[in-house]
Amino acid sequence: MLSIRLWATRHARLLELTYQAVEPVIIKLHPLWKSVGYERAEKPIAKLEQLCKGLVFDCQMCGQCILSSTGMSCSMNCPKNIRNGPCGGVLQNGNCEVIPEQRCVWVEAWEGSQQMRADDAIQVVQLPLDHRLKGTSSWLRVARQTAQRHAAQRESKP
Repeated sequence: MLSIRLWATRHARLLELTYQAVEPVIIKLHPLWKSVGYERAEKPIAKLEQLCKGLVFDCQMCGQCILSSTGMSCSMNCPKNIRNGPCGGVLQNGNCEVIPEQRCVWVEAWEGSQQMRADDAIQVVQLPLDHRLKGTSSWLRVARQTAQRHAAQRESKP
């Protein structure tokens, strides 16, 4: 798993492009999610998301994915679960102070983010983690929120 996770950060730009191609499809499926019911779709889609992202990113299914801001390095793999940059205990060689034989997740994130189009997204301060969303699908959340935002924009137009 670690070797695939490291591959993902080395190929962050490719994965960013892949996500940009897939995201509109997930959003366009909003009518399907709505007709099936987001609550009913949650369990199978979360399982699919866990399989895909778990394999590539060692995703911990926090429910609030920020891979596009962290150079395709899942910040939840940090032993301290820090979401806004390294803890300050990064060793001289870039490894983790808790697991010295492993590279710091945030060193990987920085390197991955430098390959991405929005390389400054790593500078954005993330909101605290809402633990109630753990195990839920970020994909469905993005689809629902985007659909709601588009509906609000249509209603506000004269």
